[in-house]
Amino acid sequence: QVQLVESGGGLVQPGEWLRLSCAVSENIFNFNVVGWYRQAPGKLRELVATINVGGVTDYADSLKGRVTIFRDGLSNTVDVQMISLRPEDTAVYYCHAKRLSTNYWGQGTQVTVSS
Repeated sequence: QVQLVESGGGLVQPGEWLRLSCAVSENIFNFNVVGWYRQAPGKLRELVATINVGGVTDYADSLKGRVTIFRDGLSNTVDVQMISLRPEDTAVYYCHAKRLSTNYWGQGTQVTVSS
């Protein structure tokens, strides 16, 4: 059973930065792509950042220049770092992994950007 466990969420002020971490229960290179999505209240889940097995990254247009994705094959973690956070970045952030046609999700971690 694949498990994805997120950590690092919380309350931050506008303009601050945050790093979220996802611990994956098996080798991250067993997946075609790993990454992060987010869902704000009343909105659909949307892409934050992904990285595929070849190292190609994809970032949400709304976050380009403010987000970086990292992966570590030794610790099997996938992190996302976001800077210059805005109130509209408030959402539940989910770790995601995909292997062939199967999607795996973490339970999510809340990020609230507010003064």
